[in-house]
Amino acid sequence: MTYKINEPSKRKFGWMDKWAKATGDLARIDAKVNNTYIIYEKEGELVKEYPNGKIMPLNND
Repeated sequence: MTYKINEPSKRKFGWMDKWAKATGDLARIDAKVNNTYIIYEKEGELVKEYPNGKIMPLNND
């Protein structure tokens, strides 16, 4: 998700957008340090993102 500097937030609390982005960035850093992956929703589907940038769908088999 990209953010424009002068674009007003659609949320009641605009600081929430920055906080959510910072939280995701910290999760990526932690995953890289611990050599693990993070899970998040992308285009309505759960995916795993590995430290090397590889993104795979999360299968609940």
